[in-house]
This record gives sequence, structure tokens and C-alpha cells, in this order.
Amino acid sequence: MNISNDIKSISYLKSKAADLLKYINETHRPVIITQNGEPKAVLQDPKSFQDMRNAIGILKILSLAENDIKTKHCVSNEEVMKIIENKLG
Repeated sequence: MNISNDIKSISYLKSKAADLLKYINETHRPVIITQNGEPKAVLQDPKSFQDMRNAIGILKILSLAENDIKTKHCVSNEEVMKIIENKLG
């Protein structure tokens, strides 16, 4: 892996947008866009972006669940089954 391939200037983006999009979609690696030597944006292919959003969503759910367990704001499996049985019948 050569990280220098993943950092491009805004001038490069302007002149080689099609090539850069092809690279991103083929490698599924994000590219950092710089302006005046400072990182300003990240370009990423749609699938990797969606995968990242899904992973963040799962981590948020896990964090909430972990907090519920720590604060004892949860019920046992047996209690859940009883609730379901009562609602079904």
C-alpha cells in the first residue's frame, strides 16, 4: 500500500476527475483531497461509503445496548418471551 496514491491536490482532481473516480471505484480506497497542502475533503466510492455508514449504525446500536446493560435498563430473554406470548395469545 502506498498512501501517497491516496492523497491528491484539488488541481489534480480538477484535471483528472475521471481518472480519479475510476481509481476510487476500482480500488475501493478513499482519496484525500488537499488544498494549499491541507486536507480538505475525502472522495470515496458509493459502496464503501454505504458500508461505512452501515458499520457506524451498527456501532451506535451496540453502544446504546451496552449502555442499557450497564444501567440495568434491560430484560431477560425469558421476560421477552413472556411478553411476546402474552401479546400473541
